[in-house]
Amino acid sequence: MGLRSGLSPFKTLQPFFKANRWSLLIGLISLLLVDLLQLLIPLVLKRAIDMLTIGKASDQTLLSLGALIIAIAMVIALCRYVWRRMIFGHSRKVEEALRNKLFSHLQSLPGSFFQRYKTGDLMARAINDINAIRMATGMGLVGLTDGIILGLAAIAFMISIDLKLALIALIPAPLVILLTRTLTRRMASGFENVQRQFSDLTERVREGLAGIWVIKAFGRENWQYNRVKAEGQKYVDHNLRLARTLSLFFPMMAIFTNAGLVIVIWLGGRLTIFGQITTGDFVAFTSYLNLLTWPMMALGWVTNLLQRASASIKRINAILEEKPEITSIDSPMHPTHIKGEIRLSQLTYRYPGQRDPALDNVSLRIGAGETVAIVGRVACGKTTLLSALVRMINIPPGTLFIDNMEAHEIPLEILRQAIGFVPQQTLLFSDSIRNNIILGRAHISHEEIQRALDTALIAEEIEKLPQGLDTIIGERGATLSGGQRQRIALARAIVRDPRILVLDDALSMVDMQTESHILTRLLHLRDGKTNIIVSHRTSTLARVDKIAVMDKGRIIDMGPHNILIESCQLYRQLYEDSKYSEELEAI
Repeated sequence: MGLRSGLSPFKTLQPFFKANRWSLLIGLISLLLVDLLQLLIPLVLKRAIDMLTIGKASDQTLLSLGALIIAIAMVIALCRYVWRRMIFGHSRKVEEALRNKLFSHLQSLPGSFFQRYKTGDLMARAINDINAIRMATGMGLVGLTDGIILGLAAIAFMISIDLKLALIALIPAPLVILLTRTLTRRMASGFENVQRQFSDLTERVREGLAGIWVIKAFGRENWQYNRVKAEGQKYVDHNLRLARTLSLFFPMMAIFTNAGLVIVIWLGGRLTIFGQITTGDFVAFTSYLNLLTWPMMALGWVTNLLQRASASIKRINAILEEKPEITSIDSPMHPTHIKGEIRLSQLTYRYPGQRDPALDNVSLRIGAGETVAIVGRVACGKTTLLSALVRMINIPPGTLFIDNMEAHEIPLEILRQAIGFVPQQTLLFSDSIRNNIILGRAHISHEEIQRALDTALIAEEIEKLPQGLDTIIGERGATLSGGQRQRIALARAIVRDPRILVLDDALSMVDMQTESHILTRLLHLRDGKTNIIVSHRTSTLARVDKIAVMDKGRIIDMGPHNILIESCQLYRQLYEDSKYSEELEAI
């Protein structure tokens, strides 16, 4: 693998380096100054020792040379503070920018992506992989600079003292290069395996914590413990295999470096005794060889960091290269007001990897201000149809129109601001009830929140909580009942009074009487606005303007309740089944 191909994955970081170029430049200049100043100290020692050897050193001369060394050390300390602040600060900025870019991109990806990637895997990439990249852009950059500049400069000074001795001292270098090339290949594969296994371990732990109530309810703690333990053991095994490779790397560097030192002491000592070089030259040469130890070790460490970062950036790039399926067109329309008329025209949609379509040639018209119910058997396409209306799935152009505007021509932000959506699976965040309702929309007033809570018949229950609206709820709203979670989700959808409201079986966890009261308030509040409701309860079906009956991805009939009960056999069956269930529930 060539240098260019090896560095190509890191092009993702180029904008971040450009944005931090001035602080990075200051840091690198400070680092170079530290390296160059370190090279001066052996020269000062050489002068002091040579003067002592020939007996020309005075107290004043030695004091001056000592003061010079202290001054150099103080400048080195100052420059070292600057480069650590600038270069490590740069690496943290890269970490922040890359994580923000990754998360922003994740939010643009379709639902099918999250079916292919596990949550734990994405968490590992956003944390562990980005941390590896941070180390490479911080300490890796420092080690690379030290390894090249300090290493080459030390070799140059050694050659200036004695060419022959320098060449002999560098005999181990080709062997170091050869072994480094072999071991780095093994490290690259090892790091990729470690990162992949870390993702699996993270997902297993996340899954176990998310499903803790199920695990406890079935008494399967030991089973889940053993699953996590097995993944943890695999992670340890991969790390140990990688550690065996790394354990060869640094000792190898130390052995060859010290081998060079042995050669210098043996031959350099002889040259000093015979007067071919001065004692000061010998001490300076030994100092430069010791300075060369860190660059050789640094290059090995940099190789380690770069291999880890290379494996990580490839995993990050794999996510960033995923293309969003649902986007706004380049020149969208910007409607100033959406009335709420909806029209579907011959919509067919098939989920990736599925043979049968979820929606099959669906055509539907809902007038602005109408309230429409959608009914059908389980898995008949109701949820898919509602997802199409809010463009949560990528439907073909020319199949969905809002106010006679093709939906793809309406910016997603404008379209979704006009729609309030309560999905089947209610999700609340680990935050206060207030923040779960406003979702960062600071312009929503307390009065609007209260009105939405009153409509959802949840206001009194929230007032009884310890901090009322500011009560922090557990993960996914675990401290609330299912009915409470649904009603808070409903309040979240209606608090901004959207032109279109979509409810996907949004009140299934409340009793019939409560649902009836909520619908009475809701439909009164939303008089003149469009409402689309998935429900099987008879009290709901009797209130809507018309009902769409779905079966196997198609709308097989549509009309008001009193007509469908006579003309549509499937609707009549669904209605009667629901009626019997409600009667049993009331007993």
